Amino acid sequence: MIVARAAVLRGRGTAFEIEGIAVGEPRPHEVLVRVVAVGVCHTDLLVRDGVLPPPVPVVLGHEGSGVVAAVGDAVTGLAVGDRVVLSPSSCGRCANCRGGHPMNCATWGPLNLRGRRPDGSTAYRDAAGQELNGHFFGQSSFAEHVVVHERNVVPVGDRDVPLDLLGPLGCGVQTGAGAVLEVLRPSAGSSLLVLGAGAVGLSAVMAARVAGCTTVVVSDPNEERLALAEHLGATHVHPAPDDLATRVVAATGGGVDAAVDAVGLPATTRTALDAVRAGGTAVVAGSAGAGREVAVNMTQLMTRTLRGVIEGDCVPALLIPRLLDLHLAGRFPFDELVRRYAFDEINKAVEDSEAGRTVKPVLVF
Repeated sequence: MIVARAAVLRGRGTAFEIEGIAVGEPRPHEVLVRVVAVGVCHTDLLVRDGVLPPPVPVVLGHEGSGVVAAVGDAVTGLAVGDRVVLSPSSCGRCANCRGGHPMNCATWGPLNLRGRRPDGSTAYRDAAGQELNGHFFGQSSFAEHVVVHERNVVPVGDRDVPLDLLGPLGCGVQTGAGAVLEVLRPSAGSSLLVLGAGAVGLSAVMAARVAGCTTVVVSDPNEERLALAEHLGATHVHPAPDDLATRVVAATGGGVDAAVDAVGLPATTRTALDAVRAGGTAVVAGSAGAGREVAVNMTQLMTRTLRGVIEGDCVPALLIPRLLDLHLAGRFPFDELVRRYAFDEINKAVEDSEAGRTVKPVLVF
């Protein structure tokens, strides 16, 4: 067992509590990672608010970056000292995993949201020896050390990028960028609407610029985030008016080629679908509306595509290094989304995120 600091959620709707916890040794196909930094994601807060599992008490966090501290005796391709980013779990055996879509794994939900290993065990216990739910998105990286399956680990090599910056690549950044680069795959000169200028939406904006989109429309009620969107490549910004879809259709002469709903509310999903042209595609990459339903016009679905996207529908081991290389080439400045906080400032980071003062908080150990 290793003793580590962790942020534990002990009640729904409560603040995170910094505690000392015990972290178990890695099993044969597992890796022990010393976490350097971890992003705070809206999905963590959905668990806090009781919208998503796992049950409390739980260690959350799923945008970790760090250094491999130990490896199980069956692990291949990883060694102690490797710099890594952590990504969600997948089984590696189902049709989707074998087909190159591990973020659509047939057992994605139980693997990432149950709060336990597949066999029901947990690697985490509190100071009193009581079990803690963990393994959130396969990691629970609101802790100084985590035990993860080797499939969750993406080596980043010796690229000249600060390791404490990289955690958001494993969730929020890959979600937005993957929605564009892996799912929509827009052609050069095409048009894109992005609803929501948080980490997911702004990552979609940067990816649209990489893809060569010449019209990138962004909508968000936060004026500072709209200014950042323009800086990162948006050509048009709107403060989320009720008639946004009508405005976009009129301005583009029929609608945009594609849209990314990075919010995930019924209203934003409808706007995304209403704003795309015949033959276009709207993707839902946000999860603010988890558990809700959206009504759509069936006639629209005859000529337009609406689909959901989990984690950018990417292979993290391929997309994350690609995004890093684009960043080093000056084409994907995701660092401009990040504000660093000390780990014990987690509740301040959450407050700033919910107030819109910080796009992507990253907690540094």
